[in-house]
Amino acid sequence: MSQIPKQPKTKQFHRLALFGYFGLLLLMPIWLFIASPSEGYSTGFVFTIYILPLLLPLKGIIQDKPYTFAWANFIVIIYFIHGLTLLWVATDELLWIVLELIFASAMFIGCTYYARHRGQELGLKIRKLKEDLADEKAAHEQGEDKIG
Repeated sequence: MSQIPKQPKTKQFHRLALFGYFGLLLLMPIWLFIASPSEGYSTGFVFTIYILPLLLPLKGIIQDKPYTFAWANFIVIIYFIHGLTLLWVATDELLWIVLELIFASAMFIGCTYYARHRGQELGLKIRKLKEDLADEKAAHEQGEDKIG
């Protein structure tokens, strides 16, 4: 963890991201293995598809790495799709679906803005393609000047 203190807004987004992440991490196994186990799928399949993806960013989230929070959004899309699909086809599980969508939304919003604000606080930035191309062009022109 960094020694640079977090601004209040950054702390808020961090808490929101953690609320959504750990909410999903608790909800999915309880829902899929205890409350409403699926008879058509093996436990291993359900674990691999619905639980394992959530475990991928765990280390980086515990270590408070802004980059992990940013790419964790790719994972949370799985839970949006799952929740929205079930909202359409399995209305008998409405409570579980709404919880999944609440946690997924919280995680998505929290991770997005936490990564942005914390990255700015730490001085991290993703270079823009325009900057890369300008550097490349300058290096190329410098090389031509030396040759010619």
